Amino acid sequence: MAGKPKLHYTRGRGKMESIRWLLAAAGVEFEEEFIEKKEDLEKLRNDGSLLFQQVPMVEIDGMKMVQTRAILCYIAGKYNLYGKDLKERAWIDMYVEGTTDLMGMIMALPFQAADVKEKNIALITERATTRYFPVYEKALKDHGQDYLVGNKLSWADIHLLEAILMTEELKSDILSAFPLLQVSDHLISAWNVTHTFHCPALKAR
Repeated sequence: MAGKPKLHYTRGRGKMESIRWLLAAAGVEFEEEFIEKKEDLEKLRNDGSLLFQQVPMVEIDGMKMVQTRAILCYIAGKYNLYGKDLKERAWIDMYVEGTTDLMGMIMALPFQAADVKEKNIALITERATTRYFPVYEKALKDHGQDYLVGNKLSWADIHLLEAILMTEELKSDILSAFPLLQVSDHLISAWNVTHTFHCPALKAR
């Protein structure tokens, strides 16, 4: 029997957080080996564990996987969270890329000066409510199902939930104009399967 996936990253959320969420949604318990100091990272580099000399890295199925997108695609495919065919997978990819863009803007905030950060929070809020969330709200309305793609939980739903929680940390009522995103069963389902696992974003709420 294969062991639990092992995640190598710092103690922060960063690029590993979406991987944690997806594993949790799949019901997969995992271990974490945190990089606490420079020597820990150098050891991984020196023993050939990091293909491109950087983390995140996930040990799974005998592989030492790197590159966030590749890891997420593998997990989604392995645990049946990536649609039933190429068309569904394409839609999942498009929705995930949208939330990735939004979350990328948020993840850059801690590295910005206070005045720049304030302006970018306003920009992120504007983008979330005019460019991104309307797409997901419309998708749920037009689709007539509880999930973004097909009629089952997918990577797209999990990624959307993560993005929503991140934006709510910036503006608590950001979903006020999006009733389906507030109450949709697909978000409730995603929360239920995720909250019992180690997810710093959820623990912080």
